Amino acid sequence: MTPVRPTVVLIHGLLRSQKSLRSLDLRLQEAGYPTWSVSYPSRQLDLQALADWLHDRIVRELPDRPLAAVTHSLGGVLLRLLADRLPWQSAVLIAPPNSGSRVAKKFVDLALFRAIYGPAGVQLATGPGERLEVPPPPQPFGVIAGTQRFSLGNPTSWLTHPLDLFGEGADHDGTVAVDETHHPDMADFVAIDANHTWILQHPETARQVLEFLAHGRFAHAPAR
Repeated sequence: MTPVRPTVVLIHGLLRSQKSLRSLDLRLQEAGYPTWSVSYPSRQLDLQALADWLHDRIVRELPDRPLAAVTHSLGGVLLRLLADRLPWQSAVLIAPPNSGSRVAKKFVDLALFRAIYGPAGVQLATGPGERLEVPPPPQPFGVIAGTQRFSLGNPTSWLTHPLDLFGEGADHDGTVAVDETHHPDMADFVAIDANHTWILQHPETARQVLEFLAHGRFAHAPAR
């Protein structure tokens, strides 16, 4: 008997919507995975309230189903707040600020930053040696990070690149540093030459997501 594939819950990032995950959603469906996504009010609520909002929708619309998660950026943090509340089988976190955000820390005192990024953006602000006080993601989970430091397609990099906010030689995607994506419990990790905004559309991202969902690890050999 063929095992039932989990429904893949896609959770977008801050200032984004479910449309940002559309290409990845289609790839998952083509591979035979049922999917679910929704736009949530990322700028309006704090982290716990956003997690509660998602939890209520998922429980109502996906009752008694095995679940997997694919998240982008802030979505990975929200997944961590849902880790023990839903029946996750695996997860892939794309460009997650697992230890918080040095970008948020740099600009958090500015009224414009607070107005644009809202309560959740403010909560991501962490400095050197600090970590977000949220539970770990559901096991097993893999992390995908981007390494394209500057791109016209990523407005945040217009500031972080000239200001050298991450430090000379540091790997980052223009918004989140690679070391900020790491988590001690991750089952696997892979880096992709993509920026934070467009990493979801990169074909290698879809390949790696499908690999992890199927095998619990990423493909570390080049695509043929």
